[in-house]
Amino acid sequence: MKSFEHTTHASRVIFGAGTLSRLRDEVERLGGSRVLLLGGRADRAAEVLGALAVARFAEVAMHTPVEVTERVLELVREHGVDCLVSVGGGSSTNLGKALVARTGLPHLAVPTTYAGSEMTPVLGETAEGAKTTRRDPALQPRTVLYDVELTVGLPVGVSVVSGFNAMAHAVEALYSPQADPAVDAYAVDAITRFARALPLIAERPDDLDARADALTGAWLAGICLGSVEMGLHHKLCHVLGGSFGLPHAETHTVVLPHVMAFNAVAAPEAMRKIAAALGAPDAPAAVFDLAARLGAPTSLAALGDFSLSEAAALATAKPYPNPRPVTADDVLPLLGEAWRGDRPAGRPDLRRLADQVVATLGPAPNARVAELVGDLVRRLHGFVVDNDLTEDEWKAGIDFLTRTGQITTPVRQEFVLLSDVLGVSSAVDVLTNSRSPETTPSAVLGPFYVEGPPSVPSGSDLAAGLPGVPLRADVRIVDLDGQPVADAVVDVWQSNQDGFYDVQLPDLEGPVLRARLRSDDDGRLWFHTILPSAYPIPDDGPVGQLLRATGRHPYRAPHLHFMISAPGYRRLITQLFVAGGDYLDSDAVFGVKDELIVDFPGDSHRTLDFTFRIAPDRTTS
Repeated sequence: MKSFEHTTHASRVIFGAGTLSRLRDEVERLGGSRVLLLGGRADRAAEVLGALAVARFAEVAMHTPVEVTERVLELVREHGVDCLVSVGGGSSTNLGKALVARTGLPHLAVPTTYAGSEMTPVLGETAEGAKTTRRDPALQPRTVLYDVELTVGLPVGVSVVSGFNAMAHAVEALYSPQADPAVDAYAVDAITRFARALPLIAERPDDLDARADALTGAWLAGICLGSVEMGLHHKLCHVLGGSFGLPHAETHTVVLPHVMAFNAVAAPEAMRKIAAALGAPDAPAAVFDLAARLGAPTSLAALGDFSLSEAAALATAKPYPNPRPVTADDVLPLLGEAWRGDRPAGRPDLRRLADQVVATLGPAPNARVAELVGDLVRRLHGFVVDNDLTEDEWKAGIDFLTRTGQITTPVRQEFVLLSDVLGVSSAVDVLTNSRSPETTPSAVLGPFYVEGPPSVPSGSDLAAGLPGVPLRADVRIVDLDGQPVADAVVDVWQSNQDGFYDVQLPDLEGPVLRARLRSDDDGRLWFHTILPSAYPIPDDGPVGQLLRATGRHPYRAPHLHFMISAPGYRRLITQLFVAGGDYLDSDAVFGVKDELIVDFPGDSHRTLDFTFRIAPDRTTS
């Protein structure tokens, strides 16, 4: 169980097309009457505000230099500004936050890119060649007005890198130590939306639905950025932008796949979620490929000049959360790959191979066989890719299955045993039993059933003199209405008191603790035997090696096997477990069900009295 704390930094959010028309109302809602407009794309906002807009500042700068902020403060004082409205990307929004930090004025943000900073209480500022950040709930804009129409004019190139900038917020949120179920859901949704929307925007820049998808992704990614602490990626980008002047969104785009590849080994679950959202087998390579396909920059060398070693040192000077520990020596080769624009070495995309295999199943005479084999092929190929299976591991698996087959005989079914210990037999059993929940629950067959056990009359002694605690079993077979089922065939089998079935004991002459009985007209039968005890499944073969390799014990809870058949009824395969017996909560084959745990009362002699309910076979009607 993962514990978490979730803090929400609330903003009023208005989202849609044409929502800029509500800007004046929203400013007045904040008590504003003298507005300072921030950003170079604020003409339409100025028209909507009319006389409320008393001042404008268009020369916003990346990374929010403090000297720019100081200049704008003069405008605030000169014009008696009582409300700030930022229109544009992250630079406009962050300038508004910087002013809030110094004045406490209400701030309304109108994003026109996918930066996401409008949804965070984080401010990054640059002073004397260094970028620093601070976090304060008071810095988050009071209101965020998303107008999808304002993003339609955003050039494709800017749209793409802005989208990758936002995607980086979602990626780092997934492996942040503060991540929680809400953040995970927002992050995956944001990545999915950008993977879907950015190619459409590149093809049709005026596609309003694609623009809305991307802007929604930016909103979600911004929530992620504001909810958790970021790691190596954001630290590197702050250093490269604040200390070396590299462009913000472009730097995020180039660096993201390389940091993902660096962290992948320490954050496999996050990478699986990202890969699924991107519809690709390898998350870092998929991000790189998407950027390259959309014409975004893929190398830092194309963005500016800087010292790789100095950047690595600055990015690791102070500790911060990251899935994998970072040092300057770790970061330097990462920066080298990003500088050159190397594609992260990802897993190959094997989906085409799986498609080719499945395509050969089309002519199969049995559609169900084709369906099952096709699904198995895709899952097996997925297992190979997801686990980066090596050739040696594949050979070990083939050898394991070969030895499982070689040890299997008519009296020892190692493949059934393998299915049992992996829970597959119980999974199939649960599906089967769920189709007739009103019957006695079923249970796994197990590997020691033998066809054609000896037929014996009621009252027979199945133990044939073997040592053990004597047990008398009285059994009744009824239908779903409680009416007796006469002449039902009931196969019974069990182990001896040492945990061995007769087929495991070559010195025994003939079957023992195994028989076939029939119910009388009242649905009854009875027999003598010995009390079953807990026992280990055969662990001298491949299945035993698997259990030891995974730290599991081989023991089964004490039980009796029953197989009940009658004309017109569905066959029932089940087991009855001794209440209070060992391993009821850790049965090696996961066969125990609460309804099948029954009392075997007595002391030196035990008894069992149980009624089995069987259902009609609807397939024969």
